[in-house]
This record gives sequence, structure tokens and C-alpha cells, in this order.
Amino acid sequence: MVEVIRTGAYWRGGQIVPADGTETPDTLAAAKERTIAYSILRAHDKSTDPKRLRLTFDALISHDITFVGIIQTARASGLKEFPVPYAMTNCHNSLCAVGGTINEDDHAFGLSAAKKYGGIYVPANQAVIHQYARERLAGCGKMILGSDSHTRYGAYGCMGVGEGGGELVKQLLKNTYDVPAPEVVMVYLEGAPRKGVGPQDVAIALVGATFPKGDVKNKVLEFVGPGIASLSADFRIGIDVMTTETSCLTSIWQTDETIRAYYENIGRPKDYQELKPQEGAYYDSVVKIDLSKVECMIALPFHPSIAYTVHEVQENPERIFAEVEAACNQQLGGKVAMDLRRNIVNGQITCDQGVIVGCSGGMYENIMEAAAILKGGSIGCGYFDMSVYPSSTPISLAVTKNGAAATLMEAGCVMKPAFCGPCFGAGDTPAHNTLSIRHATRNFANREGSKPGNGQIAAVALMDARSIAATARNGGVLTAATDIDYEAPSAEELQYHYDGTVYAKRCYEGFGKADPTVELRLGPNIKDWPKMPKLKDDLLLRLCAVIHDPVTTTDELIPSGETSSYRSNPIGLSEFTLSRRCPEYVSRSKAVRALEEAMLAGTVPSEVAELLARLGGEAGRTTVGACLFARKPGDGSAREQAASCQKVLGGFANVCYEYATKRYRSNCINWGIVPFTMDAALDFPYTEGDWLYIPGIRKAIADGVEAVTAKVIRADGTVCDLPLQCAGLTAEERLILQEGCLMNYYAAGCGRD
Repeated sequence: MVEVIRTGAYWRGGQIVPADGTETPDTLAAAKERTIAYSILRAHDKSTDPKRLRLTFDALISHDITFVGIIQTARASGLKEFPVPYAMTNCHNSLCAVGGTINEDDHAFGLSAAKKYGGIYVPANQAVIHQYARERLAGCGKMILGSDSHTRYGAYGCMGVGEGGGELVKQLLKNTYDVPAPEVVMVYLEGAPRKGVGPQDVAIALVGATFPKGDVKNKVLEFVGPGIASLSADFRIGIDVMTTETSCLTSIWQTDETIRAYYENIGRPKDYQELKPQEGAYYDSVVKIDLSKVECMIALPFHPSIAYTVHEVQENPERIFAEVEAACNQQLGGKVAMDLRRNIVNGQITCDQGVIVGCSGGMYENIMEAAAILKGGSIGCGYFDMSVYPSSTPISLAVTKNGAAATLMEAGCVMKPAFCGPCFGAGDTPAHNTLSIRHATRNFANREGSKPGNGQIAAVALMDARSIAATARNGGVLTAATDIDYEAPSAEELQYHYDGTVYAKRCYEGFGKADPTVELRLGPNIKDWPKMPKLKDDLLLRLCAVIHDPVTTTDELIPSGETSSYRSNPIGLSEFTLSRRCPEYVSRSKAVRALEEAMLAGTVPSEVAELLARLGGEAGRTTVGACLFARKPGDGSAREQAASCQKVLGGFANVCYEYATKRYRSNCINWGIVPFTMDAALDFPYTEGDWLYIPGIRKAIADGVEAVTAKVIRADGTVCDLPLQCAGLTAEERLILQEGCLMNYYAAGCGRD
């Protein structure tokens, strides 16, 4: 199905031509400029250094878990009006809040911000964030920055990048997105998918082949090859949106008449242009996918890369489920045990829930295929239930007018409005120890809304809408869509007739219409960011959490679903930091923060005084902060709260072997958390309560010194050295860290034109 070729290759005559190893770095660099990726990147690059990009974007997009914090940060930094189209969608918190912010307070804030600063406001349930961007903002050759990790529009010829809110703040203040010039990976598609195989099947196969070894981490995926012609626009974007789970930076596809027709259908024909690599374009590596060999796939908990064919799981359920259970239960840390094997009944795998949702599942063609499979059938009256969430009101209108929605409802499915909730644990939360199959973006622990701390866990397996419908038709027994006989929708039925009038009637289009007289609507639980201290000359850190899991997700750093009603209250939200993984972190960090607050007030706590006397440090030169160690933190969501909550609690550093994503590392920097790394070959034997002292850290950061040595003071009083790295910081990032966070950086007059 998928072959990863870890050596360079050229695009010549529409074919892959392996590099012969005789090329010079200069010739390779010149040939890389012939890719689609670099034709777009250079058009948006303000840098004079070809190895470092300083990008500006054509549009920005956020949802209602992130836009309040972004606006609050930007206005504290001097925001006057939005310089580019900035769309704020309300697709993540459309439910009534219990505790914390009432959702409509945030929504009202968003509309008032759109009016005040000249933005675009998309009311609740009108569209999920990425479908709105696809239908209203994407364009060939453009770039969009979004505060959501699944910001991917490459199939439409538009490069989308998902980042933390701080990076959007920089764009709002006319600054740049700075990143090393990335490698480009050719994704060569050939063949055509079989009936019953959908985009999620291809995506799971791709993620499973590339994520485990980091083959495409922080690189650009460029999709080319003859197989693209066999794919509809919906099929392409269904693969494309899941490239986030490979840990790539962004993606881009060659375009053709299918994409031209897409732009004509949504009423924006001028946003189409043909994109293709130039002859002789060079790629750093290649991923080959034979679409004709892709089978119906399933990604088991707790990651989209835990990929199997449905047939493999059907043939070996005891072995596979036992292996997955063991890995999951280790990750859950003994709080609760997952029992996948309870779903094996008489040799068959039974599922309890099916969900088709969001930017990956709720596409028009997925719903049409699911309706065709379930036509005349029933999901039954047992434990299995099924929900379908079209990703926008125009798609809802289309499947309502053509009868597909009625077909699904007649089969027992529940049709719901556009909403991202089930993708992050705020909707369709299943019962304890049940198996939910979902055409969604992620299946991390708790992404279905369960609470291990309260003894509840459920398993989410990712599948394509077609196989979910086939399973539903079979009474909840796991079934591959290729194993059933159904009449697929005709080409005419699969033609999506876009009607955007509802957007015109309900969405506020305010770009270029900023009105500074408008007052922001601030609900009682929408709070300003607290004042953040600057970094002093030396740094004294207390380890408040030490996590040795292979990967620590942003959902573990700050949970998603249950915390969402506190998203606009930085202090209230910080109380949930690491609550699923290390609940003691909050109290430990608060204790460290109290030490720093005392020092800022002129009192040196005895514990700090004793440590500094032993180390030869001076209280007036020293910042005291909390520190997190994790082997590989930051996989998953772009939510900046994963870092900002640490900062609010007094966090000043992370130590790790590597950062799972660029976006989490960027979030740390933008919130003044020093992003240390260390040699993965070295052991980290230290534990919570130990202290790290890094003298001269402010000067080291200012001077671009990348290697520093921390003194570790252990609980038994022993002192040892720990070599650390703080590598790859830009000049701007060094200033942000010195000032203590991005807001302080702007308040100090930095980053201004």
C-alpha cells in the first residue's frame, strides 16, 4: 500500500528519478526551488536568508476555544485592526457550559471583535473551522495560518499551517512566521481506490507508515502522480486534512480540472490556478502510495498511527486487542483499565457507536456514500448508535435537498449540525469500556470525552465513513465496506451543489470595516492574561512533573473537552494543567510560583536563599520557576493553552529529548518557557522536587549560545551536572524569552514596523 523511500529523488517526465548522490548542496537547493511547495513559500517569504523563512499569510482562522485568548493577547500588544482576513468560527464550543464561561459570552466577544477590528464571524453550527476556510478563504497559491492543528488545505492548492495562538498574534501585528526552510517529501499517488475504500483509509495507511519513525516530521508533503486524477476533490481533502497526524509542517497538491471545477462550484473561479512541480524538482524523500492496494483501515487507540487493515483485526482480534490494551493501559497509568477484548463476541468484533464528524468525516461525499450503504437498512435497536455531523450548513442543505439525510435518519442515524465536539471529547461521549468507531481526526486518550481519573475510559477507533456505515448496516459488527454489496452513488449524485447563501445571511463579513468605537463584549469569565515576569540573569527551576511516556500529547498537558468552558479564563483553565497525567503538578507549580512572587516583592524565601548560597547565586539575579520534563511533549493539538497554562502557574522551562511538533515548541517560546532539549542517549534519573540551576541563562540566550550546563540539586543533597541545549532560536525568539512572553515582547516595543 505505502512505501517510504528515505533517499532523495527528482520529478522528471512525471516520474520518480532517484538522486545518484553526485549532486552538490547548491544544485539540490536550486532543484528544490522547483517544487510546488517552494514556489508558494518563496512568494510569502520576507527573509533574505534562503535557509530561514519569514512568512506572511493571506488569511487567518480560529475557533472558539482559541480566538478569545488570541484577541486578548493581540489587544494587550497594541492591536488596532486585522491586517488580513481573519475568520472566527464557533464550532468547538456550541454546547451549554457547566461552570466557567457560558459559550455565548465567547461568541458575543467574537462578534464584537470582528466588528471592532474588521474580522469575519461565523456563528455556531454554521460550519466547522476548516470547511469554512475551504469554501470561503482557500485559493491556489495562497497560505492560511490557523490556530488549529488540522489547518490543511493543500488539496485545493493552498498551504495551511496549524499553530498556536501566539503565531497568529504575530500575523495580526504584521510580524512574520519564522521557520527553518523545510524539507519537501514527494507523496506519489498511483492507481485508483476500490469501491468501498475512502479517504480515511488512505490517510490511516499514510499515517501508519510515516509517523512512528518521524519520516515527515516538520516537512512539507507534496502530492503528485497519476493517481490524483482518480480522486474527487472531497477524497483529496479527506486525505489531506489527516496529514497533520503524520507530524508534517504542511501539505500541497498538484491541481487539475477537478480542482478548477471545485472553485467554480463554490463561486470563486478566480481562485483556481494550475499548480505542478517544474521539471527536475528535487525532493528530500518519497512516499509512494498505490491507491488500488489500499484496504479498509482501522486505527486503534490511542493514535491514528496504530494502523491495521480491518481484515487483520477480524482475523486476529485476541492478539491485536491484547497488544493494544497493554500499551493503552500503560499510558493510562493504572487509573483505569481498557478492555477491548470484551468486544469480541463469538469471534466477531462488536462496536457500540459510530460517528461521522468534522473536517475529515463530515464531507459531502462521505455522507452520500454512508447513505447509499445504509439505504433500506437499519442500525438496529441494540447498543449500537450512530451520529452524522455534516461539516457545514451548505453540506447539510445539500444532503437534505437530495434526500441523503432522510435515508440516514430512516436507518436510525441521528443528523446533527456542524460541530467539532466529538473530535475532542465534547460530544457523543460513549459509555465506559465501549468501542466507538469514528471518521474523525484523532483517537487520543480522552478524545471521546471519558475521564480516567473518575474510572471511565472508552476506546475510539478511526475508520472511514464507508466502513462505519457498513458496520452499522451489520448491526454493529465490525465490517469493511469492501465486503458488502451496495449501489454506490452515481457521478451525478456525488456532485456537490454548493449553496453559500446561508453564509451571506448569517456570517458577519467585516474585513476592511474596522470600527474602533465598538466595545468588546466581555463576559464575567473572560479574563485578561495575568502579568508575566521577565527572565532574569539566572534561572532556578523546580521539577514539578517528570513524565517518561514515549510521547506526551497536548491533551495530557491541558485536557480538551472538560476544560473548554474555562478556555477564556487563563487562571481558571490553568487549574486543569496535566490533570489527566500528573494532577499534583498544579499544586507543586503554585508553590514554586509563590517563591518567585515573594522574590519579586523583595523577600527571599529561606529555601531559595539556602539553595543559592550553596550554588553561588544571587537572589536579585535569579528567576525561580517550575519545570516539566517529558521525553517527547506536544503531539496533537495546536492549542497554546498547553504552554500558557504552565506559564500562568509559574512555568519557565521544559526539558525533553525532542519536541513532538514545532507548534508546541513555538507555544512554549511565545509564553516565555525556555525549550531545553538534552541528549536522548543520556538518562534522566531526576524526579519531582529536584532543582535545576542554570546560571547566566539570559545572556546565553541573548548571545545565541546553544549549549548550557544545569546544576541539578537532588533531594538527598547531591549536586551533578546536566548538559542542556537551547538550539535553533531566532533573534526574535531570543528576545521573547528574555522578556518573559510574547505580550511582554510587544509591550517593550519590540517587533514593531
